[in-house]
Amino acid sequence: MRQNSTAPRNNKLKPSSNLIMNGSVRVRVIRTLLAIQNGQSLSSVLDPLLNSLHDGDKGFAHALLLTTLRQWHALARLLDSLADNPIDEVEVRTTIQVGLVQLLYLEVADHAAIHETVEAAKEIEFAHSTGLVNAILRKVAKNPSKFRKKCDKKHSLPNWLAYQLKQDWSEQYDELTQGLRQPAPMFLRVNSAVTSVEEYQHALDGAEIDTDIVELTTGFKVANASETTTLSTKGLRLHQSTAVNALPDFAVGTASVQDMHAQLAAPIINQALMAKLSSESANTNSESDESNNNELHILDACAAPGGKLAHWLELISANDESSLFHVKQDNAETSPVITDIKVTAIDNEAPRIERIRENLQRLNLSQHDLQQAEKSVALNIVCADATRWQHGKNKKAATNEPVFDAILLDSPCTATGVIRRHPDISILRTEEDIEQTALLQADILHNLWPQLKAGGYLLYVTCSILKQENVEQMQDFITHHNDAVAIEFTEDCSWGIEQAIGRQCLPIDSASGDGFYYALLHKTAE
Repeated sequence: MRQNSTAPRNNKLKPSSNLIMNGSVRVRVIRTLLAIQNGQSLSSVLDPLLNSLHDGDKGFAHALLLTTLRQWHALARLLDSLADNPIDEVEVRTTIQVGLVQLLYLEVADHAAIHETVEAAKEIEFAHSTGLVNAILRKVAKNPSKFRKKCDKKHSLPNWLAYQLKQDWSEQYDELTQGLRQPAPMFLRVNSAVTSVEEYQHALDGAEIDTDIVELTTGFKVANASETTTLSTKGLRLHQSTAVNALPDFAVGTASVQDMHAQLAAPIINQALMAKLSSESANTNSESDESNNNELHILDACAAPGGKLAHWLELISANDESSLFHVKQDNAETSPVITDIKVTAIDNEAPRIERIRENLQRLNLSQHDLQQAEKSVALNIVCADATRWQHGKNKKAATNEPVFDAILLDSPCTATGVIRRHPDISILRTEEDIEQTALLQADILHNLWPQLKAGGYLLYVTCSILKQENVEQMQDFITHHNDAVAIEFTEDCSWGIEQAIGRQCLPIDSASGDGFYYALLHKTAE
């Protein structure tokens, strides 16, 4: 969820994408950082920056920009300790911080880092600051190891966020705050409808791309089931990030880039629904209930950019036990319970809807592709606000009766769990965003829950590590909904930290995935 920060003081330079594309590499990075401080996201300014550069400069610009963002708040504190008087001009502060990164983290030669940064100050029309820029950088260059240690000693987060993490994760605080300033590894999800993780790893080996297989085990017990449901999720962790065009068969949908902890979502909600169907099949008369059990309607809410939706469609399309079409009645060897599956996906912005369609098209999971398949899967992608959207509300015969058997809610959040990948978050987010986001989450939950059938499941997911958006949100929801029951994840889980409701992944565990929260809710009949 995008949140804007307060604009910096005395900012006479308000960079546009055209300004970012002009000047030396360092100047372009400085202007990009100024754009981020003005509220633009890294994802919106990174491509314009890189596309404006020669290939030989792109690697340095990317490293300079991302490293400066990751160390932003630590650098700011170091800068305050180095200056005799407060430096209020944001352009000057940004320029010096870019210079400090070159000296402390990128091992750029002293003379080059200092000279080029001083020249950058002139180029952005802050020539009056060149003496100050030169003096501070020369001081640091005399003993870079000393100042690197000083910079690394504490966290590189805004103080309000560090304080909240201390409250929420006191035992993990030191490791967590240091971990958030490090780059995140690249993970791949392999399309199980096309090939196996092991086979694709072999193809990567042939392309000289080294990977590890990461396997996460999940256990939970759905309502009325006699046994615990256990499933395994496998992904690939690359030893070194690689351009997607270098990945074998990436363009034809064999693999997708997706964080390992994000890869848990689709298997969990899919398996919960399968366990529900299996339990119903074992406890009902197949002849009398056949007409009620041959169709499923599932919802992916806040679906963009479509990674979890694509994963769920891949599982549905797979010719193995992960497919919902393969759930069979207890007394039938050949007849599947499910013959038709309707999938609805919603998101609230047209460009994000287009991103979903593009991703599904690459993976051969568009509505056209699904119509050509043997299984009957109908996909409907809707641009709508999840706080108000009601299924079928634009139809004459529309009612607000429950329609969905399962809902995957990838809820808007402050995205504090993915700061390693999006370090601009620590600049863009404010303390007030937490409360606003929690209210938005509650509105979405209250709107979607009545549309879930009794006996159905809702999987609540965020990429946040703040408890107010996660376990506290779930506790409040269950308190106000008597028909909501939290499904416990069992000790079979190899991921996350058990919470009062659900489990919390932190970006410091052995899998190296991002910070994600998962809670599985069952809707009972009131």
